[in-house]
Amino acid sequence: MPPPPDTSKTLKLERYNSYIRRIHSTKLLNASSKLLFRVTLLIALVLILFFTINYPPLSDNPGHHHHHAHPHSFLSTALFSSSLGGAAWEKRVRHSSTPRRPNGFSVLVTGAGGFVGSHCSLALKKRGDGVLGLDNFNDYYDPSLKRARQKLLAKHQIFIVEGDLNDAALLTKLFDVVPFTHVLHLAAQAGVRYAMQNPQSYVSSNVAGFVSLLEVAKSANPQPSIVWASSSSVYGLNTENPFSELHRTDQPASLYAATKKAGEEIAHTYNHIYGLALTGLRFFTVYGPWGRPDMAYFFFTKDILQGKSIDVYQTHDQKEVARDFTYIDDVVKGCLGALDTAEKSTGSGGKKRGPAQLRIYNLGNTAPVPVGRLVSILEGLLNTKAKRHVITMPRNGDVPYTHANVSLAFRDFGYKPTTDLASGLRKFVKWYVSYYGIHPRVKKEIDNTDDSA
Repeated sequence: MPPPPDTSKTLKLERYNSYIRRIHSTKLLNASSKLLFRVTLLIALVLILFFTINYPPLSDNPGHHHHHAHPHSFLSTALFSSSLGGAAWEKRVRHSSTPRRPNGFSVLVTGAGGFVGSHCSLALKKRGDGVLGLDNFNDYYDPSLKRARQKLLAKHQIFIVEGDLNDAALLTKLFDVVPFTHVLHLAAQAGVRYAMQNPQSYVSSNVAGFVSLLEVAKSANPQPSIVWASSSSVYGLNTENPFSELHRTDQPASLYAATKKAGEEIAHTYNHIYGLALTGLRFFTVYGPWGRPDMAYFFFTKDILQGKSIDVYQTHDQKEVARDFTYIDDVVKGCLGALDTAEKSTGSGGKKRGPAQLRIYNLGNTAPVPVGRLVSILEGLLNTKAKRHVITMPRNGDVPYTHANVSLAFRDFGYKPTTDLASGLRKFVKWYVSYYGIHPRVKKEIDNTDDSA
């Protein structure tokens, strides 16, 4: 019988091959893991870069402002956030916010670099309240005018934090540093006509920005009372005159009006669920020194002085367009009256403890003036004849006529406008020629008019 075959060499060879296969499998697995990690990391970096470029922090402001995306927004926000909470920064925030009168308010004013915001900030500070501003200084109109207002406020010890309403971390930090008693929310994307060019800016500021502010305010302890700027534009296609808070506001004629109406409904929601005390103010064509260059009285003045023609609108049935022009000092008195009569919010830790105040008021002048009359007043003040170009009003969201009934504001906080259009425009033009350094002849005419007033 032959001996059994020697299989030892075969077994050793199989073991060796198995060992080699295990080594290769391990190396392949390790290589695959490294590759998968690198691919995942690369995808994450690409996504971060994509969202940074396409979704920069949304702009606020603030008061009446347009929100172009800032090309430096990601970098500047990162750098700015790194300094949040620094001792020097917090000291400035607290100092500006601290009231100087007994039982004074500590007010966060959004849009403080804007027209109404800067005037209200100065009035609050003057009477001894603490004021902290928030503004993003966007370029809807010339930012240098906003910077000039900022310098004016700084002279009165009012600090404006440069930041964004949609920056929740920044808002949360401000409320952590300062227990604000009140918020005067004036930051917004303003202007009826611009909404046809850049609708998203209105949603970002007037809707998303307002919600962002309310989200932080609802969780603050204590919750602040909030007064905020709505607009007469919410009356839209309403034909009843004068406009009353009881009239319907569900027919907006522009996207701007729609976002302001949305704000009123959002205010109702946060009042109902979280106990935030909210007061909305419907402004009627506010004008005056340090005003907005995108408004008719302002660019009419510029164009008349430069000898350019101006477009004076009339309605489709050849009637004059008229506005309830309201002087800035009267609006400021209305804003402060609303703050003074605002009740405390009733929520705590984001939970409602009881019914809270919810109000809406018109702030107008109660005396509509045809735009043609506005031009005539400016001609007299500037000692220059305007080159009028009368055209039919385009369908761009503007309404032909506004007229405010302010009896509710008068009843609740004594609001009573006292400045007629001629007097208000005289003060505006005097500021305008001084600010822009206009020819001495015009300055002399204004000074002489002032002396005879």
